[in-house]
Amino acid sequence: MKPFSESCEQNKQPILEVLQQHLASARRVLEIGSGTGQHAVFFAAQLPHLHWLASDVPANHPGIDAWMGEAGLANLSGPLALDVNQPDWPVVDCDAVFSANSAHIMDWPSVQNMFAGIGRVLEAGGVFCLYGPFNYEGRYTSDSNARFDAWLKARDPASGIRDFETLAALAEDAGLTFIADHAMPANNRILVWRKPG
Repeated sequence: MKPFSESCEQNKQPILEVLQQHLASARRVLEIGSGTGQHAVFFAAQLPHLHWLASDVPANHPGIDAWMGEAGLANLSGPLALDVNQPDWPVVDCDAVFSANSAHIMDWPSVQNMFAGIGRVLEAGGVFCLYGPFNYEGRYTSDSNARFDAWLKARDPASGIRDFETLAALAEDAGLTFIADHAMPANNRILVWRKPG
């Protein structure tokens, strides 16, 4: 039985439209936190010019394997065992990184380690696309995001919607330059950074 996320199903097409812009010349994309595997299968199928590397903590691999096995896509591999907190990542180079709905689930040290790791593995000229809800200047962009944040913190006090400004500072420390902020359905965004060079 494959795992299924309703939100993945709803957001995959709007996300794809942004990825088509920013990953047009990408060859090797690392997805951090592939979750159910739905996004990996959909994006790899829709972006046949690139190779999509799914990754997640091992507990999520059976579900990802189920989706990938059924899809049978030549340009999709993994899932790699990747915990953003491990000092050595299983990928040493890629020209794009994508992650969806990860920064608000992780604790803050993990978010810091994710950005630092992306700074290490991303090639010069590569891009990082991060999807999810974000706050701006410490303020929620909607009442639904405020409720979602309260739900997250009740479940895990270390999680929560992150401020754009603090993420931008992490990206800068990792050697990334901010290039785009795309509004998405359901009060989400896609933030995009590029590694100069």
